Amino acid sequence: MADFHQNGNITTLHNLRTRSSAELADELAAYAQTRKISLILPCLYSELEGDAMPHILSELSQVKYLHRIIIGLDRADEAQFRHAKGFFKGLNQNHIVIWNDSPRMLQLGARLEAMGLYPAEQGKGKNVWSALGYLIACADSAVMAIHDCDILTYDREMLARLVYPVTNPNFPYQVAKGYYPRVGENKLNGRVTRLLVSPLLIALKRVVGDRDYIDYLRSFRYPLSGEFAMRTSILPDLRIPSDWGLEIGVLSEAWRNLAPKAVCQVEISDAYDHKHQNLSADDADQGLSRMSTDICKAIFRKLAADGTIFTPNVFRTLKATYYRSALDLLEAYYNDAKMNGLAIDRHSEERSIELFAENIMRAGQVFVENPHETPFIPTWNRVHSADPAFLTDMLAAARADDREFQGAG
Repeated sequence: MADFHQNGNITTLHNLRTRSSAELADELAAYAQTRKISLILPCLYSELEGDAMPHILSELSQVKYLHRIIIGLDRADEAQFRHAKGFFKGLNQNHIVIWNDSPRMLQLGARLEAMGLYPAEQGKGKNVWSALGYLIACADSAVMAIHDCDILTYDREMLARLVYPVTNPNFPYQVAKGYYPRVGENKLNGRVTRLLVSPLLIALKRVVGDRDYIDYLRSFRYPLSGEFAMRTSILPDLRIPSDWGLEIGVLSEAWRNLAPKAVCQVEISDAYDHKHQNLSADDADQGLSRMSTDICKAIFRKLAADGTIFTPNVFRTLKATYYRSALDLLEAYYNDAKMNGLAIDRHSEERSIELFAENIMRAGQVFVENPHETPFIPTWNRVHSADPAFLTDMLAAARADDREFQGAG
C-alpha cells in the first residue's frame, strides 16, 4: 500500500494507485506537443543479447509521446553495430544508435584528448555524456530521461511516471529521480544502497556533523537508481563523473546547481529487478567492490568541496562508525525481509559490509593521496568554449555512421 510521507528536504511524488497509466500517457502526449521529450539509453552491446532489452523495446515501441530515442552503444565492433541497427528497427519513434567506438567517434575523441578534455575512463559515464552532447546539438527537446537497459521488470508506465514531474509545465521540478522497491526472485536486493550508502551517510553525520548535503542525500529512497529525468536547459553545465559514481554525481550536481524545491523523487514501479553485479571481493577494480569505492570517493569529494576537512584519522573513525551502523541496519533489513517472506543471507550481507568498510578506507586513502584528481568529464559548455564546432561535428559524425549503415540488420 502506498504512503504519502514527505521528508521535508525534497518532494516525494508517490504512486497512490488512483490514476491509470493510460491517462498519464495521454496528458504527457498533450504536453509533448510543445515540450518535446527525448530518452537516452546507455547500452552495452552484450545487453542486446540479454533477456531485458527485447521486452524494453516492445514496451517503448508503444510510447507515443517520445520525440526521440538516443541509444549510446558501447563495446561494439562494426558487425555488432550493424546488428544493433537492426535490433532497434522496431522502435516507432525517431531514433539513432550512436556507435561510440566508430572511427569517426574515435577521431573526435582524439580531438578532445589533444585539448585535455577527453573523459578519463570509458564506461557508462562517458556513454551518457556523449549522448547528452548529441541531444544538446539537436537543440529540439525540452525534457530528457535516462534509464538502464537491463531492467527485467520494465513497463512503459515507469517512463511516464519518471518524466511527468519535469514535463508538466505547472511543476517547478528540473530534476526527477526514480525510486522503487528492490525486490526480485523472492529476495531483498539493492545491496549497495542498503549496506553502503545508507549506513555511510548515517556514519558521516555522526563523524563530521550536520551537513545539508548529507540530509539531502538521505532524503532519496533509492539514490543509486539509474532512472532520472531533467529539463534540458541544465544539461550544458552538468558535470558527469567518469567512474561508477555517476548516480551520486548527478544528484550532487542537482544539489550544486538547483534549489531543493527544483528536485524531486518519484515512485516509478512496484517491483524492479535487473542484472546483479558480483561482489568481486578479490578484485578491487571490478563489480560492487569497484562501485563502492567510487561512490565513497564521490561523496567525499562533494563534502570536501563544501568545506569538510578529511584526514586519515577521520577516515579510520568513519570506518568504525559505518561498520556499527551497517550491522544495526542489517538487523532491520533482516526482520523486514522475514516479515514479508523474503530470503536474506546474513552471512553474505555481513561479508559485503566488511568489504565496504575496507573500501571506505581505500577511497579515503585515494582521496588524501591524490588531491589533484579530476574525475569529472568536462561540461559541454566548456567543450563548446574550447571548440565551438565540436558539437556540430559530433552530430554530423553520428548521423554519418547512421546513414552509412542504413541497410544494416
